[in-house]
Amino acid sequence: MTDRKNPNKYAVVDLEATGSGSDAKIIQIGIVILENGEIKETYATDINPYEMLDYHIQELTGISNQQLAQAPDFGQVAAEVFDLIGDAVFVAHNVRFDANLLAEALFFEGYELRTPRVDTVELAQVFFPQFEKYSLINLAQELDLDLEQAHAAISDAYATAQLLLKIEEKIASLPKQTVEQILTLGDHLIYESRLIIDEVFATMDASIPENVEFVHGLALRKPQGQLEAYHLSDDFATNLALLELDERAEQAQFVQLIEERLKEEKGVHFIQAQAGIGKTYGYLLPLLARRKENLLITVPTKILQQQIMDKEGKKLQELFCISISSVKSPAHYLKLDSFWKSLERADENRLLNRFKMQILVWLCETQTGDMDELRQKQRYQSYFDEIQHDGQLEDKSLFMDWDFWKRLQREAISSRVLITNHAYFLSHLQSQDYLWQSRLLVIDEAQKFLLTAEEFASQTIDLTAILQTLQSKKDKTEQLLDKRLLESTAFELNNLITHYRSSGQRDIVPEQLRQIKQNLLEMKMEEFRDLARVLEDYRQFWLEEHQLEDKRVSYLRASQEELLDVAPLLPQVKTFCISATLDLSKKVSLADLLGFKDVSFDRVSHRHYNNQELFLASDMPAILEKSREEHAAFILEEIQALQSVGKPILVLFISIALLLAVSALLDEKEIDHLAQHKHGPEASLKRRFEKGESQLLLGTGVFWEGVDFANQEEMVLVITRLPFDNPKDHFVRKVNDRLRREGKNPFYDFSLPMMMVKLKQALGRTTRTTTQQSTVVILDNRLLTKRYGRHIIEFLQKEYTLNTLPLAELTEAMREFFD
Repeated sequence: MTDRKNPNKYAVVDLEATGSGSDAKIIQIGIVILENGEIKETYATDINPYEMLDYHIQELTGISNQQLAQAPDFGQVAAEVFDLIGDAVFVAHNVRFDANLLAEALFFEGYELRTPRVDTVELAQVFFPQFEKYSLINLAQELDLDLEQAHAAISDAYATAQLLLKIEEKIASLPKQTVEQILTLGDHLIYESRLIIDEVFATMDASIPENVEFVHGLALRKPQGQLEAYHLSDDFATNLALLELDERAEQAQFVQLIEERLKEEKGVHFIQAQAGIGKTYGYLLPLLARRKENLLITVPTKILQQQIMDKEGKKLQELFCISISSVKSPAHYLKLDSFWKSLERADENRLLNRFKMQILVWLCETQTGDMDELRQKQRYQSYFDEIQHDGQLEDKSLFMDWDFWKRLQREAISSRVLITNHAYFLSHLQSQDYLWQSRLLVIDEAQKFLLTAEEFASQTIDLTAILQTLQSKKDKTEQLLDKRLLESTAFELNNLITHYRSSGQRDIVPEQLRQIKQNLLEMKMEEFRDLARVLEDYRQFWLEEHQLEDKRVSYLRASQEELLDVAPLLPQVKTFCISATLDLSKKVSLADLLGFKDVSFDRVSHRHYNNQELFLASDMPAILEKSREEHAAFILEEIQALQSVGKPILVLFISIALLLAVSALLDEKEIDHLAQHKHGPEASLKRRFEKGESQLLLGTGVFWEGVDFANQEEMVLVITRLPFDNPKDHFVRKVNDRLRREGKNPFYDFSLPMMMVKLKQALGRTTRTTTQQSTVVILDNRLLTKRYGRHIIEFLQKEYTLNTLPLAELTEAMREFFD
């Protein structure tokens, strides 16, 4: 390591260049000199590269060819630059690029730059572990850095200098013992980045912050004591005013229905209310104000669960001191024993060691131990699989009283409000009944509860993992009979998968599994016990495949022949089922399908949306007649046209394959976008989209009904296809079989109304507030060509303005709406 002539002098450098490759040339230099925590000097100059800039670089930096034509070449400023930075530590945001490029340019002018290098990207990742992204623009937003003009060298250098000071402040705020632990891993940081930590560490005292306690060498944030909750007013409007929110007419009607049903001691109450009326506060506030029982809220997805915790839950905690817990599977939480053991082990992987440092910092901050707070963990999933909680705690655990999962369980028991998701609730009805006992139950978006119940009643076996185990056992066994049985089982499973891939036939009849069942019965090997049990207990089987990173994973799915009767499984407590629809048709209700017999039905009157308009093209092509490639090209063309409206665009798909095909075409056109199943987890994509990182988001699945975009004041929503469920889906087939036996029409009594519910919920994603404006274009010609299309149009026109006009006129009509 090079000796530092002045230990307190840093040269914070940013370069703009003709590109990002090895042949890039410098076009702009910005330097900020820091000494003793203060900015002492700044330097900025353009550099003439003697080549024309491409359009992308000009757009990114705002630098023109005419501007550079007047600038000095690098040789004219090299001595001045070297004199300024030659005796300082070289600091940059992505130091590898800036330092290498500048060092090479100086070398060709006769100067050798051998100063230590510090990377603020990696230091920010370590000391701000809960951030989503670490670009300078993102960090400027998170840390309130002064970034006047991104991608202008002096502006970026100034913001990076501020970032370095913020990093130093953060290090100084940590316990000295924690910083010392980080330094034991510090050599795994890029270049000499640990110099910053060393320098701050030398000035720290050994006192322990009041909000931290050391447990077996780990600094852990002390749990916050729960303050006594305030009594809420019986008047809903008063509570809403304290939250600085305005009451809406439909919300007031919804609250009135809740309050009327609360007068009854018991019962199951279904309430129909459309999206965007403020249902969450609508049931939380009156239930908290008027009943003494604790509440259990179950919602469709983990994203929505976290959304409620971050918004309504956080406000209720801050204003009324209401204790609220969110319950998810233990795998979301850090197991302190496992992390402690990983610290004791020497690892050579640089990324893994950086995550160890991040977690040491995070443990001084987190109240929950929920690893979802660590936004970057998917970059080294195997390590997080190692340290995630398994729901078990040994009697000799070093962290018995501090274990996050056990603490959550204790807090959940006494929490005034418990929030979970449908899948977790159904999976733990029996094993965690102590959590659900004596609580008022609210099933939010109850129409999704039906499908989750079916998922809960089915079983999934990872056949790819089974085949790997079969091969491993075959290689190790010396028993000829076992070897033959293992070979036969692997052959049968591979045959099923090969047939599925070649024919597309998902269904498996029990007879096709007879030989596998017999083999497993004879082998009696513990590794295949779950597969044997599923083959014995279930009668309906099918195959599924998912693409995970660079490999295809095959799954065997199994379910019972009849729909699961959900109602008898639920706690016998007062229950509210909230849904966008109660009657799927004149003959079928949601309560029927869930198995409830004696229930009440209430409905909030519909309102007409004036802040959202729907558009349907009169000259749309027949999408069902198009190939996937043709369909993707059509959607791309429409996206490009809609971008001229100048608003954020959410595009919803029902097919992952089509979504990825459109994303690939956008890449070819170099159109910036975010795509589900390609650019990260759903929650991450939502946050990045709302922050404006991209104006275009492609989504499916939870984006239809589990994600709100309340922070976007104006949006364009594109429905690429009507969201009918796949008629070959086993759940849909079960419902259809049951309805046929009851003399009902499966399409008109279930498939069509369920599609319309899903469509309506999608429309509600972009009308979460009365001030939010959005337009929706439905790119499916079946509304105009199919007999059932008129039912859909009549359904939509009850609440929305529906405009039918040629494709060429859509964008202008949307501009007029927003204007």
